[in-house]
Amino acid sequence: MRWLLVVLALMLAACSTRLGRDGRSETTVDAKYLLKTEVDRIADANRQEVVDSLLLIADKLYKRNPREWKKGAASREAAVDRLRQRVRHAWPDLQGRRERLAAALAFDEQFAGDRVAALMFGLLTMVDAAFEYKDDFYLLDSLNESKLFNTARNLEIAIWKLGNDRQADGTLFLLSNELDPNNRNLSFEREFGRDIGLLDFMARIVADRNGRTLSRVTQSLATAVFLPVGF
Repeated sequence: MRWLLVVLALMLAACSTRLGRDGRSETTVDAKYLLKTEVDRIADANRQEVVDSLLLIADKLYKRNPREWKKGAASREAAVDRLRQRVRHAWPDLQGRRERLAAALAFDEQFAGDRVAALMFGLLTMVDAAFEYKDDFYLLDSLNESKLFNTARNLEIAIWKLGNDRQADGTLFLLSNELDPNNRNLSFEREFGRDIGLLDFMARIVADRNGRTLSRVTQSLATAVFLPVGF
């Protein structure tokens, strides 16, 4: 009986009704929604929101650090689009690195490539791994709450590194928030914070569905390294 109610609920969610040209109502069914649960739809929206937000952060970083996109792109827009279509491009400067290993290069003094690309490619591929390299979720798909949780913690680490990691001459590797008391701008921190909240929310939903609990391990951001996600 329970499964019958679930199927009926999904069928109702998949139906849409509109008025036809002859004045009669017409009901159509989108078959893909018959295979989606509410959690699947939340996962779809959550992933898209986080990816779009990270691309916005990439654009903002390029605006503050134009020297970075000039290392390998024709324009700032082209550099962001390359990140958007990351799976279709080669990334020779990263030498095959992805996720945490790519992100760490942005704060390596020996790295001569595009630091914004290294950081954001690393973070975006962490999100890809956390969502099992899918952008559309269905009834039988599963997610791992630990991957989502670790990705959220890595965004926290990224925020700290952007504001604190410095080169030998004392300059930041990348400019982000403006901390001038007369002109404070914390837009990067706010955008990252929104993504962290979305990922933590998704991790909790997945943990509940999987019948597990999340235990938050605290660590000092000053000594933290990016956590593994694609395990």
